[in-house]
Amino acid sequence: MRKIVINGGKRISGKVTISGAKNSVVALIPATILANDVVTLEGVPDISDVNSLVEIMEIMGAEIERDVAAGLLVIDTRKVVSKPLPYGKINSLRASYYFNGALLGRFGKATVGLPGGCDLGPRPIDLHIKAFEALGAEMSYLEEAMHLERKSEILHGTTIYMDMVSVGATINTMLAASTADGLTIIENAAREPEIIDVATLLNNMGAKVRGAGTDVIRIQGTRELHGARHTVIPDRIEAGTYLALAAALGDGVVVENVIYEHLESFIAKLEEMGVRMIVREDSIEVLKSENLRAVNIKTVPYPGFATDLQQPITPLLLASKGRGWVMDTIYEKRVNHVPELARMGARISVVDDRIVYEAPNALTGACVKATDLRAGAGLVLAGAIATGKTTISNIEFILRGYDSIIEKMTSLGVDIKLIDE
Repeated sequence: MRKIVINGGKRISGKVTISGAKNSVVALIPATILANDVVTLEGVPDISDVNSLVEIMEIMGAEIERDVAAGLLVIDTRKVVSKPLPYGKINSLRASYYFNGALLGRFGKATVGLPGGCDLGPRPIDLHIKAFEALGAEMSYLEEAMHLERKSEILHGTTIYMDMVSVGATINTMLAASTADGLTIIENAAREPEIIDVATLLNNMGAKVRGAGTDVIRIQGTRELHGARHTVIPDRIEAGTYLALAAALGDGVVVENVIYEHLESFIAKLEEMGVRMIVREDSIEVLKSENLRAVNIKTVPYPGFATDLQQPITPLLLASKGRGWVMDTIYEKRVNHVPELARMGARISVVDDRIVYEAPNALTGACVKATDLRAGAGLVLAGAIATGKTTISNIEFILRGYDSIIEKMTSLGVDIKLIDE
């Protein structure tokens, strides 16, 4: 069993470079299936979710070359075949459902195990199914897998209204509709930067996707796509995590490879707390910040405050002064970090639909468990802030989404290491 051990309470400084976006690359890799050609992805993070996706792609017949150090992934999908995907691998990550849209778009059929990932409460895939059926596919269940197959020779464009804003359903619909006959319109589409990133790759491959980043996306179907070269956008969630760490412990930290516009709502909260920052073209410098104020946070779809940044910012909130609350309107079960932080001495609890806290808190090291990816990141920050030794178990969740977290934290001055027991 691997664990992360942190001896906290040390001030930090220096520079950290943000890797490619986890939430983009997990959709970009399945999207390459549509090309039936060679696609090169640059800026690919070294995370376990990517490892799992590469293994699944190879099982389907893809030929892949990977340079981890350079963040380079060359994917040849010409020999890919649509075959039932292994439940064990599929169950290890939520983004496995993107294989449905990609395989349906290229082959007209897909059999994919039900998605796994972090347990954040109900995350139904009914919006995905509704979209696939509107495009002309039929869905049935085969054991622990979802089987999709088009009813005619080709999928047909249509207008699809998303009953709720969903990043996954928006991207999956884009994938399937890219090779459909005619025009597909997605109304009430999600607007996240990762959707624009996927649309950019699709367009580079010859698709015709317009309106990504707005709530109405139009896809004019193109029968055959081709190879392309694409650079993954920076990970705004990783960037926010290091910005929160820098605000809590920094004596001057520069976070590089950042797109400010992707983080505006998060940075606005940091400014409301009193964090001092210098925003440059592609970096943000966090100056030493003291006497921070408690704030209230409500997560909402982009461009609002991201649910994925709710847990990483919580240790910083605990270092402020005053009382505040956090309400997550996206995932009702995104509160599992609360009892772990309380174990470290935090005055924090869940009351009705809110996390409430009192600050400042003198956190002390403890043995805690990561219950999901972003909760794990929050515990790493809490361990860095706390006095004494913190041991985090279940770290596989953390390694799913944070590239070289041990090395990056160490370079800033955090006393952190990964151990095998």
